[in-house]
Amino acid sequence: MIRVALTSIGFAAPGLRDWPAARAVLAGTVPYVRTPLEARIPEALPAAERRRAGAVTRLAVAVAQEAAAHTDGATLATVFASADGDGETVHQICTSLASSAPEISPTRFHNSVQNAASGYWSIAMQSHAPTTTLNGLDGMLAAALLEAAVQVATEAREVMVVAYDLPVPAPLHALHPVDDGAGVALVLAPEGAPRRLATLEITLGTGAETRMDAPALEMLRRANPALRALPLLRAVASGEGAAVALPRDDGGALLVTVDADGDAR
Repeated sequence: MIRVALTSIGFAAPGLRDWPAARAVLAGTVPYVRTPLEARIPEALPAAERRRAGAVTRLAVAVAQEAAAHTDGATLATVFASADGDGETVHQICTSLASSAPEISPTRFHNSVQNAASGYWSIAMQSHAPTTTLNGLDGMLAAALLEAAVQVATEAREVMVVAYDLPVPAPLHALHPVDDGAGVALVLAPEGAPRRLATLEITLGTGAETRMDAPALEMLRRANPALRALPLLRAVASGEGAAVALPRDDGGALLVTVDADGDAR
């Protein structure tokens, strides 16, 4: 069992532009109204990198920038997680390779790798801090949260989780359907951090994943692997706390007890 503090959140999903908008809906004070995912400009990225980056990388950097607003991004360790990475770029590369005159630009190639978003974030922050990139399909959020919590506990430092995905074009979409774009960033710190939203108690276990009561929010939760975070975020937003089970890719669960004891909502 690991206990860590949750100190900051970044968020983007259809109808929920950022964490303040999501917090109001998840706390039950504002009704959820579905609208298309709003593109956010990652201002931290230099203009040249902003032009080169794919849409999924811009999404990841934008939510990371929101979450890291109250800390030093240059020294913040990170764990980036995506089920599909830059699926649009992979689709374009596959299409080009299947053509009669296959050509792949260096920019398109480097955007296709799984750790592209992490690299752009490091450039934006001029950071040499440790960074990890992982997969895990629909269980990628649990994998990233566990990895970050272990780093917090063993190294006594802040670590930011950034989970994100956009829908992938056909025919790849049929292999792993992601129906909505979304990104979630969580900054974790050693237990007892003075500025915190909640304390998280994390352990491995089994059990059915926690669902949302509202049908529209449950549909949203299932539409993107990053949005498996919604029950956890609801516990933070409501201030009531909860026990949440996040799905792992091995069929088990990451059990997270949310103690909403924070003072920085």
